[in-house]
Amino acid sequence: MPDTALQTLIDQIRAHAASGTPLRVRGGGTHDFLAQRLQGEPLETAACSGITGYEPSELVVTARAGTPLAELEAALAEKGQCLPFEPPRFGASGTVGGMVAAGLSGPARASVGAVRDYVLGLQMINGRGQWLTFGGQVMKNVAGYDVSRLMTGSWGTLGVITDVSLKVLPVAPAQATLRFACSQADALRLLHEWGGKPLPLNASCWVEDDGVGTLYLRLRGAVAAVDAACRQLGGERQPDAAADWDACRDQRLPWFASRDSALCLWRLSVPQTAPVLALPAGVAAPLVEWHGGQRWVQSGPEHALALRKLAAEHGGHATLFRASSDEKTLDLPRFEPQKPPLDRIHQRLKAEFDPAGIFNPGRL
Repeated sequence: MPDTALQTLIDQIRAHAASGTPLRVRGGGTHDFLAQRLQGEPLETAACSGITGYEPSELVVTARAGTPLAELEAALAEKGQCLPFEPPRFGASGTVGGMVAAGLSGPARASVGAVRDYVLGLQMINGRGQWLTFGGQVMKNVAGYDVSRLMTGSWGTLGVITDVSLKVLPVAPAQATLRFACSQADALRLLHEWGGKPLPLNASCWVEDDGVGTLYLRLRGAVAAVDAACRQLGGERQPDAAADWDACRDQRLPWFASRDSALCLWRLSVPQTAPVLALPAGVAAPLVEWHGGQRWVQSGPEHALALRKLAAEHGGHATLFRASSDEKTLDLPRFEPQKPPLDRIHQRLKAEFDPAGIFNPGRL
């Protein structure tokens, strides 16, 4: 039976479904910057909070959607465990539900997998006000359509996540960060070469400062494996680099922090093997993560079509991650439109889960 906090959400959803008025699902609000336009009355999930189950020996934790992400990570750290996909936090008020709804992953994503790979099961309230359970607390628990992972990255457009079960992993015994002075082309070549070898690669970041390119490579794994990789790869070992990777995870590196307010921040997702992208004239070099698979670009809104075309030409897509101060960017779609066959599937799913169309209109 739903508790008081859940029943309050259910009653609010049923009332809005009956009247057809929109709701804006909100956890900590740390991802609001990615919304096209925020619409609807806020539906706050903060009251649904707390870690309801944790079995360190089974590597499984269950938490309510409104649980602060910092609280969950602190509880895992006490047992020497972590969320290996390093979800970006973008602020202290981030929640577990928001983490899953956004589906964003941090620097280690290319090596360990994405958020959806660690979602074992969840409970949610659909647009009819029904409290539903999907998945469970083990990896092989799905027969048919995997709704748990469908909800990951759905941005609250299909329903309100209330509880999530996640697979967690032990913190790696050892890690090291290596620094290499090299161009973007050389960095991509090296990362592609290293990717084909049995090395404990975990994260990478290439950035250019005053025309000088630098590649940072993080290794994680067994002590012997990390030490052997350091000897094999060379480079300059960096002491105490944990804070820098945290800054990369939360977009607090100088490259992000120094962005001119007139420029947009674009996220280009492309295959790791894609070459150096021919960015529009006047656009500075990107910051490259995920062994070449994620490329952050700062540019004016006038380059929107060119960047999306460029990403598509290389088998990827572009997302307007942070808008500029120009009011015109409010009309730029944050996400690329789906191709017709996929869009039809999305529309049918939306009609099934949210028939009145009340959840997060305009978010996608």
